[in-house]
Amino acid sequence: MSATRSGGEGSSMRAIVLDGFGGVENMRLAEIERPAPGPGEVLVRVGATSVNRPDVVQREGNYAPPPGESDILGLEVAGTVEALGEGVAAWEKGQRVFALVGGGGYAGYCVARADHCLALPETLSFEAGACIAEAYLTAWLNVFELGALVDGESALLHGGGGGVNTAAIQLCRQFAPSSTLFVTASARKLERVLELGATHAFDYREGRFAEEIRTLTDKRGVDVVLDHVGAPHLADNQRALAVGGRLVVIGIMGGAKAELNLGLLMVKRQRVLGSVLRSRPPAEKAALIARFGTRVLPAFASGDIAPLISNVRPLAEAAEAHADMEAGRHFGKIVLVPGG
Repeated sequence: MSATRSGGEGSSMRAIVLDGFGGVENMRLAEIERPAPGPGEVLVRVGATSVNRPDVVQREGNYAPPPGESDILGLEVAGTVEALGEGVAAWEKGQRVFALVGGGGYAGYCVARADHCLALPETLSFEAGACIAEAYLTAWLNVFELGALVDGESALLHGGGGGVNTAAIQLCRQFAPSSTLFVTASARKLERVLELGATHAFDYREGRFAEEIRTLTDKRGVDVVLDHVGAPHLADNQRALAVGGRLVVIGIMGGAKAELNLGLLMVKRQRVLGSVLRSRPPAEKAALIARFGTRVLPAFASGDIAPLISNVRPLAEAAEAHADMEAGRHFGKIVLVPGG
């Protein structure tokens, strides 16, 4: 996939471009060439995209897209199929889809692999569809497939108000309804995560979640921890884990290096797993998306799970949307709509 393939002479689109790495002041709306789909790809007319934490990290210059992917921000889109690349038979022009993409979402049109798209249920808007591919896929992969959470177990989910964590709470309540969920969040979001389905919620700034979990579980601990903070949480995550517990690290917002207690790891038979979605091989992502489509998507179509939208902004306000995310003013997903 490439940002340089042109959709043909005279074809253009609006997109957010970066005038260098750094703060939100480097983001601006520009008119650029429209991409064209290559073999096995489709061109999606974007109805909506959403803001994810990796977009912020990429804007800062710390998360380059995989080779061959667009350098435009945006990891998921929802819209209609505009054009088909060579060899694509699974989709037709005009079909409503949502897609996981390696980049390119902050634009009027976006190229996606055909096997990285799923049909958008008629019950969902483009704004809702734009919230699914990155956050819910990430939560499903790491809590249920890698973390292997089963109904009746317990989980600790860090980052209460963010897209992945709110998605994880919803998925746990749908697919492991008897599970006990411990969630860390900022003080102003504690009530909201409890309303969403958390069993217990802790203010992450107090740094006491390991002690509280051990007290609430009679020193047993939790079966799964989903963590995006990294180094500062490692020791307490280990303390919070039960015998046979699984720690899945999906981010390093607080730092990348910390001391691992190997004695505790061995005695309690703990597992520590690292996971990222964007850099996985395309075929591996396609298989995950297919499994998600079969197992999870029906819950969205039926309304049992409703994508949690914090707010919707026009694409021209992408910088403001990033500022919202960095300030923690969101609860759920921030959506951008190209319009026009």
